[in-house]
Amino acid sequence: MVVMAFEDVRLPDVTGMSVGILGGTGPQGRGLGYRLARAGHRIVIGSRDADKAAATARELAAMPRVESASVEGADNRTACDTDIVIVAVPWTGHERLLTELTDALADRVVVDCVNPLGFDERGPYALTVPDGSAAQQAARLLPGSRVTAAFHHVSAVLLADPEVDLIATDVLVLGDDREATGIVQALATGVDGMRGVFGGRLRNAGQVEALTANLIAVNRRYKTHSGLRVTGV
Repeated sequence: MVVMAFEDVRLPDVTGMSVGILGGTGPQGRGLGYRLARAGHRIVIGSRDADKAAATARELAAMPRVESASVEGADNRTACDTDIVIVAVPWTGHERLLTELTDALADRVVVDCVNPLGFDERGPYALTVPDGSAAQQAARLLPGSRVTAAFHHVSAVLLADPEVDLIATDVLVLGDDREATGIVQALATGVDGMRGVFGGRLRNAGQVEALTANLIAVNRRYKTHSGLRVTGV
């Protein structure tokens, strides 16, 4: 067990835990894979196309501060055979993929970072999700999994840039399983510059996902890669 400086509770030691990333060939999946590999985790990049996943894994393994043996590529089902599984697929494929992998994700800590957003001539906007949020949809589709929500507001551009040493942002972690949220908080806090901050129950994930539309608007207006900091903790 380790104590994080800003926490009043002990968070788990996640050293040595493996991380599978469904949709790991996309921008967010690649970026998270790179940073978590730099933090010392074994990463399995998942994709519907195992060859594409393997190519992405080779690219990440060749990047600075990554042990080449710590990143591999596989199909999405194989990527579920890890300690923690991050769902980083586009919203349009979210329900179908998780329905296909319900059995493979049983008993896993699942981290949903999907943002259901639409785009039109006026910019990004949050989509209405019948379950309330992508994370709640994941919880419904994965009744045997320990579903959490996190990593919604982290810039894929910054994550994947080896010249950026610190990812100076807080990651809101939501979920109903406090042991699982603690694992994900510790996972996030292991990335240089990040803090994993408990953000409430899974029922509150909708407004966290929707806030991404506001951050995209900030980025477009100010030509930046904005993140969040929670003051007072």
